[in-house]
Amino acid sequence: MKIFRIVPLFLLASLARAEAPWGHVDLQAAPELHQKACVACHARMYGGDGSTMYTRDGRMLSNRLELLQRVAACNAQMNAGWFPEDEANVAAWLNKLYYRFDN
Repeated sequence: MKIFRIVPLFLLASLARAEAPWGHVDLQAAPELHQKACVACHARMYGGDGSTMYTRDGRMLSNRLELLQRVAACNAQMNAGWFPEDEANVAAWLNKLYYRFDN
């Protein structure tokens, strides 16, 4: 019987996550995280300061959830050691600076 009480809670939590994939964030923490873990790799790939990664034609991200997933994948690939909150901070910061996704 208890499972019938728990399942709706999981459904509500997943709906909230889908609406705002990064939830409450600290935009002040993101620039330092980004500088330490992202800039060198992006600069090697695209030159300059690496920001072309976010502004180039043909970029593959189309919404906030995809951006958060991309940041999480980079965190894992680069072994940056970020917590999910750090990933959310960086994703929200990148969205504010470059992507401006509403969804």
